[in-house]
Amino acid sequence: MSNDKLAAASLGFPRIGARRELKFALESFWAGKSGAAALLDTAEHLRRRNWLTQQEKGIAIIPSNDFSLYDHVLDTAVMVGAIPEGYGWTGGAVSLESYFALARGGEVCGHSHGETRALEMTKWFDTNYHYLVPELTEDQTFALTGTKPLDHYLEAKALGIETRPVILGPVTFLKLAKARGSDFTPLSLLDRLLPVYADLLSRLKQAGAEWVQIDEPALVLDLTDEERAAFVHAYAVLAGDAPKIMLASYFGAPGDNLTTLLSLPVAGVHVDLVRGTLDSLLDEAPSGLVLSLGIIDGRNIWRADLSAIIDRLAPIVARRGAANIQIAPSCSLLHVPIDVELETELEPALKTWLSFANQKLDELAALAGGLSRGKAAVAEAISAADAAIASRAASARVHNDVVSARLAAVTEADRSRKSPFAERIALQHDRLKLPAFPTTTIGSFPQTAAVRKARAAFNKGALDADAYRGFLEDETATAIAFQEEIGLDVLVHGEFERNDMVQYFGEQLSGFAFTKHGWVQSYGSRYVRPPIIFGDVARPQPMTVAWWQFAQSKTERPVKGMLTGPVTILNWSFVRDDIPRSETCAQIALAIRDEVADLEKAGAAIIQIDEAALREGLPLRKSGWKDYLGWAVDAFRLTASGVSDETQIHTHMCYSEFNDIIEAIAAMDADVISIETSRSKMELLDAFTGFDYPNEIGPGVYDIHSPRVPDRAEMTELLTLARKRLADRKLWVNPDCGLKTRGWDEVKPALVHMVEAAKALRG
Repeated sequence: MSNDKLAAASLGFPRIGARRELKFALESFWAGKSGAAALLDTAEHLRRRNWLTQQEKGIAIIPSNDFSLYDHVLDTAVMVGAIPEGYGWTGGAVSLESYFALARGGEVCGHSHGETRALEMTKWFDTNYHYLVPELTEDQTFALTGTKPLDHYLEAKALGIETRPVILGPVTFLKLAKARGSDFTPLSLLDRLLPVYADLLSRLKQAGAEWVQIDEPALVLDLTDEERAAFVHAYAVLAGDAPKIMLASYFGAPGDNLTTLLSLPVAGVHVDLVRGTLDSLLDEAPSGLVLSLGIIDGRNIWRADLSAIIDRLAPIVARRGAANIQIAPSCSLLHVPIDVELETELEPALKTWLSFANQKLDELAALAGGLSRGKAAVAEAISAADAAIASRAASARVHNDVVSARLAAVTEADRSRKSPFAERIALQHDRLKLPAFPTTTIGSFPQTAAVRKARAAFNKGALDADAYRGFLEDETATAIAFQEEIGLDVLVHGEFERNDMVQYFGEQLSGFAFTKHGWVQSYGSRYVRPPIIFGDVARPQPMTVAWWQFAQSKTERPVKGMLTGPVTILNWSFVRDDIPRSETCAQIALAIRDEVADLEKAGAAIIQIDEAALREGLPLRKSGWKDYLGWAVDAFRLTASGVSDETQIHTHMCYSEFNDIIEAIAAMDADVISIETSRSKMELLDAFTGFDYPNEIGPGVYDIHSPRVPDRAEMTELLTLARKRLADRKLWVNPDCGLKTRGWDEVKPALVHMVEAAKALRG
């Protein structure tokens, strides 16, 4: 082993707080219940806690500027002055009001922004985190509006903690941005942007920062020669008057971008060894280049095999020297919960299999110690990891022979509807007798404070089962009555009994476990607790039928059966890593197929199987798409194909650009698909027109991620744009997504306007 001490590095830490402190501070500020000072005090407290935690756990390289009030991409856009007109910014420092107007639109902190819309939101690479898409114009100018990375560096320094500031790289920033107003490529603005970055880096160097981490995850994508050249040009400019640069790639291997990566004038590079490999990095990397090895999974929650990792990395450390190696997570720990020790109700053996952000810091410190001083120096940590891994492998709760046998018996016929769409849709129209431009919603209605309070009381035992059920029945009946009153054509039951569209199902399926405090950020103040799939999946009993029957008993209009699809359950969960993801997905598909069959038997004429996350599971490299889409589409078809032709199957997808996967979406063969299109002003429909998508489509006309209420004219305008792209006979009218996160005071007028817009089109 090396005599030098090898450094453990953190690339980023969860910003939300172990008790969701950031969420509550944000929502209090947005509601006008507290001021900016209280919000900023909470943010400062969370940053201090994060830095001290990482220091106490033996992390040598601690990040700063990984904290954000809402989103790090939005922070970057604001910092460089990439702020469209209409958000209250006229130069100089950007106010919190303008910042949150960009993030949320509408009325912010009690101040109306009129028709101000939130920036478009989409998924951060192939994770479950959402970022705000920067909007740039061809005549875009940039300016340093603030020095947040410098401010946070100095804030940590005042605490006696030297940090490595984290900055989103200029090439990735431009590649993530959206062109507005003319046909140009945002990357063409690089030379205008670089002076702003150079200014910031110079200031960090003058303040004493020895290193800076510049994140360029775009380096793991399929890049053009022009994009590779942009990296070369950018870092030739930035490396001059700057701290040492650790250029971080993650979410995969650089692959054919490796030569470009290693040609850049930087002091270090970070590579993801969980989702990628070393490729020829060791052979091609210059001898003095510091290699940050992302060996601890920053996106999943399974305990690491410390002994195996030390054996794997020891030859590399010996070859390059400990001073030239850092041990790190594969990516920022933003994507995992904070502390497994908070989970006092998890089954003890299962708990030992898990590693959240704090535990991953412990693993990093142990690896650094073992690689510096030998395994004996960290024998206790290795022994505990070995015992947990052996316990998991031998557990009878992980493997189910019945599930394996059923999966092996699946045939192609199980994945195919009985008749082609053209024949099915005629039968469905005859059965449903819906008007032109039928109206519906995506599934959920507002989870009000009263709903959350009742659920919490029930979970704590303060409200008995009969009283809780009575409360939920009242909420459901009220929602049905409201939908009938405003004239919706296809109703939903509102999902008041559901805590989350994935968790609700996972809690009723075998092979799943759930946390109490395992929150991760989805976007802004929206946090989720992903289920943990630890074993084979099966459905012991029906999950939704009784609630569908109750809702349908309250109306003569069709009520949709509402299910979450297998690919979305998979992609929005922490998934076991001991079998292929495709196998787990097929197990879930069989379980949901049983639920579809039971809903149909109960009389459901329309069953919606949401696949909100289908596209986000795509591999970042196109070379892996065919395989993923093959088993993902097969899983949906396995779920949906057991019904009769007269039963209409709907699906819903979020945050998706469909042009490059439209054939796979068509292959799913859902009778109706609803998608989010309002923020893009129906641009996402272009995929369905060029391909001549055969089935029916509900393009969203109401952006549910913003508190603003669109009027009838706005929705009519969007539907007019949709009609230019699609035949009237194909169009449904619906919101972008479920209404769970909105309030009734927003939902009621918005849906009234939506129904009015549809009726106007019929006229």
